[in-house]
Amino acid sequence: MAKYKRVIIKLSGEALAGEKGFGLDESVIDYVVKQIKKVANDGIEVGIIIGGGNFWRGRQGSNMDRTTADHMGMLATVINSLAMQDALEKHGVACRVQTALTITRVAEPYILRKAMRHLEKGRVVIFACGTGNPYFSTDTGAALRAAEIGAEALLLAKNVDGIYDSDPKKNPDAKKFDEIAYIDVIKKGLNAMDTTAISLCMENKIPVIAFALSEEDSIVKAVNGEKIGTIIQ
Repeated sequence: MAKYKRVIIKLSGEALAGEKGFGLDESVIDYVVKQIKKVANDGIEVGIIIGGGNFWRGRQGSNMDRTTADHMGMLATVINSLAMQDALEKHGVACRVQTALTITRVAEPYILRKAMRHLEKGRVVIFACGTGNPYFSTDTGAALRAAEIGAEALLLAKNVDGIYDSDPKKNPDAKKFDEIAYIDVIKKGLNAMDTTAISLCMENKIPVIAFALSEEDSIVKAVNGEKIGTIIQ
């Protein structure tokens, strides 16, 4: 039995790049899609937000206008979202992409009631372009959409198997948290999500489950409430 009936899955762009670190790794996308299909077939309503870091991050534009650089990052999320939609449809999963920036030739504009209708009909909805505003990350976009659609949990699929008190890649003695409070993530300055996203989840009492995408059936385990990664609540 699934623990959650409606979830937002936040995928990092880097995770979709696989070991290449840039672009899209079809084997990784196929692995993710098979899990989402399994979850959707169980009647779980699924929304997805994908970062754009495998193509472009706003902060890469160090000599650019910040708004322009962030808009470029939003367009990178559209590339990932369309790739994920294509892969889902090839596996027989009904899917819609909605964008916070208006790009009607390739996707629907984000309209909450339309998104809710898609979810109720069993369609997976991919929310692209984050919040549609510069200076906000796709983490914040995921937290915002989770609050808007009434998601019961935000699943944070990354390249790390949870939240640590320091960078486990740099510190072999880093301690992993099985559970941590929202406020402690903020106080300790942990890099699980940005502060705005954590605050939004805290205000709306949306639990965040951070886990490694690469772990076998990680998304299915998270939806079913099995012990995986770190839960922020």
